Formats: sequence, structure tokens, C-alpha cells
Amino acid sequence: MAIARTLIDYLDNRDVDYDLVEHEHTATAAASARASGLPAHQVAKAVVLRDDGGYVVSVLPANHSLEIAWVNEELERNLELATEDEFKTLFDDCETGAVPALGEAYGIQVIWDDELAYTADVYIEAGDHEHLIWLERKDFRKLMSSLPHTIISKDVEVGCWKY
Repeated sequence: MAIARTLIDYLDNRDVDYDLVEHEHTATAAASARASGLPAHQVAKAVVLRDDGGYVVSVLPANHSLEIAWVNEELERNLELATEDEFKTLFDDCETGAVPALGEAYGIQVIWDDELAYTADVYIEAGDHEHLIWLERKDFRKLMSSLPHTIISKDVEVGCWKY
């Protein structure tokens, strides 16, 4: 399948350079990082949340776990995890579970973790389970600059957010 058409259009309309990184079939962003030989903190995973007000894509490093309470506090909402069945409708040109971190391309609100602002490059799911999209930090920050961001996750290995 490779890169989702929605992502191609979104990146091209914003004049963002990107490249594809192919890897073996994986089920998670952390596994994609390992399969690609990339540091997990450079792979941004998307966690989809929902409430009565709609959906939010939370973007965080693959080696972190989302703190939904922190997202709810920042956005003043009562969000909970969305289901994979909901992903099929939201990301209709993507394989189930291969949610891209560029939720804005799909008209979905985004909040992203500040730690991603400091990594050299950022890699995101391309819409399937065999490719990542490589973005330079400056381009990732350009795409995310108008979107809310704060500390929304903890490092899985360390157990807390670290700078």
C-alpha cells in the first residue's frame, strides 16, 4: 500500500520534503522503529482519543506511554481511547492500526508531545504497516506549529517525562 494518498496531498500542499523508509511488517510504532533501525524516540506514534466533542490524535514518541489525564487537562476535555473500528472510518485510506501522526490531514484535532520538538528527525506511520515517512525536524515543527503541544507522555523505560 505504501503512503496514504491523504498524506501525500497534505505534505505536497505544504511544500514539505519527505521520504519513505521501508521495513518489515510491524504492528506498533515501537516495532517499526526496531525494524527500521531507528531510535524509538524519533518515531512518532499516534494515539486516537474521543469524547462527545469528537476525536483527537495525540502524537508522542514511540517509546513513551500516553497520559490521557494530561491531555484532558490541557484540552479541558474528557477523552478516552477510541477503538480500532473507529479508525477505519477516520483514516479510510490507511490500514487498520497504521494511524499517521498527521491527524490534521484528516481534519482531526491534534495535540503533540514537546519531546518531539527536540529530535533530529521524525518518522511517522505512512498509513500501512511497512513504511514510515521521514521528516526533518524543521518540517515536522512547521506542520505542528499551530497545534497544541505540551508534555503528554512518559518515557516507558524511565517511567517519567525527561528532558
